Amino acid sequence: MKEGPDIARIAALIGDPARANMLAALIDGRALTASELAAEAGVTKQTASSHLARLNDGGLLAFEAQGRHRYFRLANEDVGHALEALMGLAATRGRPRARVGPKDPALRHARVCYGHLAGEMGVVLFNGLAKRRWISLDDGDVGVTPAGRRAFNEFGLDMEGLAALRRPLCRPCLDWSERRHHLAGSLGQALFDRVAKLGWARKEKDTRVVRFTPMGERSLMKWLG
Repeated sequence: MKEGPDIARIAALIGDPARANMLAALIDGRALTASELAAEAGVTKQTASSHLARLNDGGLLAFEAQGRHRYFRLANEDVGHALEALMGLAATRGRPRARVGPKDPALRHARVCYGHLAGEMGVVLFNGLAKRRWISLDDGDVGVTPAGRRAFNEFGLDMEGLAALRRPLCRPCLDWSERRHHLAGSLGQALFDRVAKLGWARKEKDTRVVRFTPMGERSLMKWLG
C-alpha cells in the first residue's frame, strides 16, 4: 500500500490465530498475565511471550508490572473497536466456527465490549436512548442532547466529569452479533457501570457474558420508556 496508513502490518499482527485469540481474550477490558494468555491461545509460555512482544511493539497491547507478573491489556479503546468490527466481518465471511455450547447465546444476548454493554441488550440500550432523543445521531456521529444530559444526571451519572475525560464521551460501535450499533465511549461505560451498581446486571467472572436479572431487564426497559 503506497499511500495512507500501513494496514498490512496491523493485519499481520492480528492475523495469526494465537495472537487473535489473545486479543479476543482481552476485549472485555481485563488485564491478563502471559500464562493466562498462553492458555487462551493454546501455546507454550515461551511462544506466548514472543507473540506478546510483537503485539506490544506493534502498539496493540500495553502492560504493567506488579510484583513478579506482567499484566497485559489492549492498548486503548480503538483496538477494542477494531477487534469487534473484525468479529462482525468474520461472522459474515468464510466458514464460521463451530458453536461452543450454552455461552454462545449468552454472549449474543449481553456481553461487555471494552467496558461497555454489547450484544442484543447493548443494541436495545442504544436504540432506546436514540428514541427518547437522549442521544443524537448525525451522519455516523453520536452526541448527547440537553435532555439526555439531564436524564443521565438524574440516573446517577456525573456528566460534567465524563465530558472532562480525554476519551470520547460517546461513539457508535458496530456490534458483531447484531450487525447494529451499540454505545461506546465514556458514557457507554458509565451506563454499564451504573446498571451493574443498581443490581440490574452483572458480568460473569472470567467471561464477557453479562447476566441481567428479570427485574433488571424490566427496569432498563422501563427507564428507556
